[in-house]
Amino acid sequence: MLTALALIWGASFMFIKIADRQLAPATLILGRIGLAALTLALTAPRGTISALRENARWLVVVGLVNTAIPFWLLSWGETRIQSGLASIIQAAVPIFNAALAFAFFRELRVTGVRLVGVAVGFVGVALLVGAQPEGKVLGAVAVVGMALCYGAGGLLASRHLREVPAHVVALGTTVVAATVAAPAGIVQAPHDVPSWKTFASIAVLGIVGTALAYLLFFALIASAGSGYASLVTYLVPPIALAYGAVFLGERFGATAFAALAIVLAGVALGTGGFRLTRRRSVASEA
Repeated sequence: MLTALALIWGASFMFIKIADRQLAPATLILGRIGLAALTLALTAPRGTISALRENARWLVVVGLVNTAIPFWLLSWGETRIQSGLASIIQAAVPIFNAALAFAFFRELRVTGVRLVGVAVGFVGVALLVGAQPEGKVLGAVAVVGMALCYGAGGLLASRHLREVPAHVVALGTTVVAATVAAPAGIVQAPHDVPSWKTFASIAVLGIVGTALAYLLFFALIASAGSGYASLVTYLVPPIALAYGAVFLGERFGATAFAALAIVLAGVALGTGGFRLTRRRSVASEA
C-alpha cells in the first residue's frame, strides 16, 4: 500500500501540470474534487450520512484548510513552476506540521534535536524558493502555502475528527471543497472542449489521486500506524521528479536536489519529536 500510494501521489504532480495547460486552477480543482466526492459517495458505508451531520462543523473547517485551499494553491503554483519542484516543497509538510504543533497545539511536543530538524527543513524550502527566477517565485510561494495548509489541516483533523471514520472524513472534506470550488470552477471553465489528455488527467486525479489515495492512506494508518504511513513523504518527491523528467521533459539542477536532501534531512530529524497524547490521528497529501 505504501508503494502504491507513493506512485499515485508522485504522479499527481505530473497530471496537475498537464491539466493546467488547458484549465484554470479553479476548474481543475472542481473536476478533481468533484469526481473524488462522487467516487467516495458511491462507496460510502451505511451510517455515513448521520456521521456527516454530527461532524459537519469540523468537516467544513478541515475541508477548507486541508483540501480546497491547498489544492488551489498547488494547481496555481504549478502554472509557474515545474511539477518536480512542487513535489520537493510538498515534502516539507511534516516540517510545517511540527512547527504549527510547537506553536499552537499543546497536546503535541517538538523538542530538542527535533526543533533543529524543523529549522533545517525550512532552510531547504528557502533555498528552493530563493533559487527560482523572478517570474516563478510566486508559484513556489503558493506551493509553500499549500504545505502550510496541509500541516494545519492534519493537526485540526487529528484534534477534532480523530474518532470519525476515515471514509466519513474523506467524503465530507471533498464535498465541502467541491462546493466551494464550484462557482469559480464553472465561471472559469474553457469555452473550447479540452483535449482527451486533460480529461484523462482530471479523471486520474479525482478517482485515483484523491478518492483511492485517501482510502489507501487511511487504511495504511489503520494497519501499520501513522509513523509507517508518514514514510510516503520520503518516497513521493523522487517519484514525482522521475515522472516530470521522463514524461514532461523537466530538468532539474543541483539546487533542486540539494534542497530535496536538506528538506528530507529536516523531516527525518523533525518528525520524531511528536509525543502524541491522542490515540489516533487523521492526516492527508497532495
